Amino acid sequence: MIYQSIYDLVEYGYSKGLIESEDKIYIRNSLLELFKLNDYPNDSINKVSVTDLETLLKNCLDYAYENGLIQENSVLYRDLFDTKIMGILTPKPSAVSKKFKAEHQISSYNATNYLYNLCQDIDYIRVYRIKKDLKWVIDTEYGNLDITINLSKPEKDPKAIATSKDMPQNGYPKCQLCLENEGYSGRINHPARQNLRIVPIKLMGQDWGFQYSPYVYYNEHCIVLKSEHLPMKIDENTFRLLLDFVMQFPHYFIGSNADLPIVGGSILSHNHFQGGNYDFAMAKAPIENHYKIKNYEDVEVGIVKWPMSVIRIRHSEAERLVELSSHILNIWKKYTDENVYIYSKTSDEEHNTITPIARKNGDMFEVDLVLRNNITTPEFPLGLYHPHDNLHHIKKENIGLIEVMGLAVLPSRLNEEIQIIKSAIVNNESIEKNEKVKKHANWIKDVVFKYPSISNENIDKILKHEIGLVFIKVLEDAGVYKRTDEGKKAFERFIYSL
Repeated sequence: MIYQSIYDLVEYGYSKGLIESEDKIYIRNSLLELFKLNDYPNDSINKVSVTDLETLLKNCLDYAYENGLIQENSVLYRDLFDTKIMGILTPKPSAVSKKFKAEHQISSYNATNYLYNLCQDIDYIRVYRIKKDLKWVIDTEYGNLDITINLSKPEKDPKAIATSKDMPQNGYPKCQLCLENEGYSGRINHPARQNLRIVPIKLMGQDWGFQYSPYVYYNEHCIVLKSEHLPMKIDENTFRLLLDFVMQFPHYFIGSNADLPIVGGSILSHNHFQGGNYDFAMAKAPIENHYKIKNYEDVEVGIVKWPMSVIRIRHSEAERLVELSSHILNIWKKYTDENVYIYSKTSDEEHNTITPIARKNGDMFEVDLVLRNNITTPEFPLGLYHPHDNLHHIKKENIGLIEVMGLAVLPSRLNEEIQIIKSAIVNNESIEKNEKVKKHANWIKDVVFKYPSISNENIDKILKHEIGLVFIKVLEDAGVYKRTDEGKKAFERFIYSL
């Protein structure tokens, strides 16, 4: 009964502190308007009803579809509508910002904890979906790497994709990271954001926004975005911004995707960072070799034991790290070593950049500088320092900030494909004629050869381990200096050039 669901929604909002007692009638009437209802049978409502939010929203969405309020009974259309429902219960941006600032006066932890919990309560972070993500850890020579198959981010169905093609192009918001997304109603090709709250913060005196990712690839996965729609750019200002954020939120790390295609993130058009309250494997990886850089002898410098090419610098003063990071970036952008096929520039295209990550470690500031190069070759048209073709059956997408740090975000298609592969291996069946999984055929042959005794009891563990090993190879492909004697010597040549 929709009236019961409306009552339960109001009570849910009140129990979570989203609304005050004085707001109940107002919120109820707003929901009645949304569902195109003109009355409210108060006497027939069960005042002690207890329904979890997932079920509550499902009941509301079923009613909306049955009564013509939703065009299609698909995840995409249902998401557009349930976000509208939760937007009614979500506190206004000014109230959220005021509360965040008040909590930050107590501690940065209090502030982030408040906003993160709010995002879950208002269903911006759909906790019940994220629980469906497949996650495991693989023990490697580089530490414990995180593997996840993301199932919480809905994929567009073919009908929705066809519909979106016929829609007029809309330049508002310019992208999904613009401030204008806050409260936006959404459309077929752009998610609804009535329950998105972006808290304004200052970084180096500049206007930025702080929000959380709805998909939470790791604990308290936040996004820090420039108030203006300006493209990604890695320069001295980037290091100042990152370290200023760490000083304001010392319990969070923060990093930036690179600013070039192939080695950058999925959105290069809007300058933004990603951070959170999580210790990635790369952050825990040790320094293999220490070096002294001229004029920066007071800064600890070392090459990190990691499949990609990482320079870690440490100092108690953030400004020294800004200065050295800028120095390393400026040298790297112009650095060429033909012996290992590193070219800073071909024709008019620049290839070298950096993926930077900053954190506070005790009394010390740390910056990890991951050297990147996006050059392509006839043999590797998608990028020489990009996952090679033989790994695309598992991971083909760009290796951005999250993967660089040691968390594999693998496509949802693998969930179904793994089930097919498991059945084929256990039953000794060929997969080469199955369109969905034949791309895995060579990999599966190697797995079967490697493990002569595979059964229902051990196949899950084996496949998870082998997928993790593929991810290590993905990172090794993305590393500009390979972990060979030749690669290590070439890496040192760059260090000595600084």
